[in-house]
This record gives sequence, C-alpha cells and structure tokens, in this order.
Amino acid sequence: MQDPGARDPNDSGPVASPDDAGAQHSFLEAPQPLYSGHRQRLRDRFRQAGAEALPDYELLELVLFRAIPRRDTKDLAKRLLARFGSFAQVLNAPDARLKEISGVGDSVVTEIRLIRAAALRLMKGEIASSPLLSSWNQVLDYLRAVQGFEHREQFRILFLDKKNHLIADEVQGQGTVDHTPVYVREVVKRALELSSTAIILVHNHPSGDPTPSRADIDMTRLIVEAGRPLGVRVHDHVIVGRNGCASFRALRLI
Repeated sequence: MQDPGARDPNDSGPVASPDDAGAQHSFLEAPQPLYSGHRQRLRDRFRQAGAEALPDYELLELVLFRAIPRRDTKDLAKRLLARFGSFAQVLNAPDARLKEISGVGDSVVTEIRLIRAAALRLMKGEIASSPLLSSWNQVLDYLRAVQGFEHREQFRILFLDKKNHLIADEVQGQGTVDHTPVYVREVVKRALELSSTAIILVHNHPSGDPTPSRADIDMTRLIVEAGRPLGVRVHDHVIVGRNGCASFRALRLI
C-alpha cells in the first residue's frame, strides 16, 4: 500500500481550477499602454467639441498619432511647437528643419505635409468656386497660407477670366531670401496663353514684413503698363508674410 505522504510519480502537480487559469491568464496578459487611453480620450474630445477646444499641442498630437502608432506623442508635439512657434509654422517648416527634432522621421514629415496639402486644397477650392473679388478675405487667407511661411521669395500669379473666376494659380519664379527675378514679358505672355483678362500678382517676404519695397512698386508698374494695351488688367499685387499681407490696391499703389 502506498504511503499517503509519498508523491505519485504520475502526478505532474496540482491541477488548476478554471478560476485559477483565468487569474493566471490575466497575470500574463500585457498591460494596456498608458498612451492608449489618452489617445482615445483626445479623439473623443476632438469629435465632441471640435478643434477649437484643443490647444495647439493637442491638435498636433492628433496629427502625429498615425505617424507614431505606438508611442506617446505629447512630448514631441510640445517640442515641435517650442522650436517653430505655432501650429502653422510647424506645418510650413522645411523637411530638413523638422528632422532636426529628435523623434521626427520620414513618416512624421509625410503626415505633416499631408495635413498642409489637404488644408490648402480646401482653401483653394473655396476661392475657386466664386469670383475672387467677392471673397477677398478668403483669397488673402489662402495666399498667406500657401506662401506666407516660405523661406525663399516666390512670385505667384492668379489668372482670372472676364467674370473674375480663377483660371490658374501658378508659381512663376523662385528666388533667394530677398529677391525673385520677374520677367514682365513672360507674365503678360502667360496671361494671353490662358486667355486671362485679369491677374493678381503675389509674392512673399521671408522676413515676415509685407511692406512693399521700391523695387516691388517699380516692377508692378511695368507689368501694369505692359498688360494694359493687350487687355490684361492687374487687379492687385499682394505681398504676404508671416505677419500679414499688404495689398497694392488698398495702399493706392495701383
């Protein structure tokens, strides 16, 4: 007869009850990461209260969620804003400068570029749906968004038809931090190619100050004079910068 205190060689150990098995499974299950709950709460608040309820860093966090799926993004969002100053300036920062920030790689840069492109596409669609001169504040908002944060000067032209609807929006030249070459003959020639009867000239001042220079004024007058006999009218010349816009027509320079 077997000793009651002896261990049965066929016994592999105590058999776990169903309750014990469940407890063991819960113990082994990986804990939910802390950022997961935060992300869901932030998404819920955005959907329920809208973007206006979120400070810039939280809106930027939402942008970063898809690019960085398994890491907290709050610190990175705050560091980006500290470096560039505002949500708009983060979206408009050059790729190379974005990548200077630890944690920013190609996926983050792509997501930021996508958000900027979507916003500009929406703004352009809104101004193209009606005569530009009847929605002038929207036009200025679009021009500042598309060009006001550039780090080099660009010369852009909005080509309009007889009813002042947008035919084309084209960058005609790109220069340095304080100069863009403009060829008067090419400006008028392109307007005639597009059958455009009116144009709006646009360029940016990377310094941020949109005040027209003497060279800006002289160049504008040359284009006005070249277009007049050919039936191409210059409605305005707008200079944009981070600090606002300057309209030649409003300043009575045209």
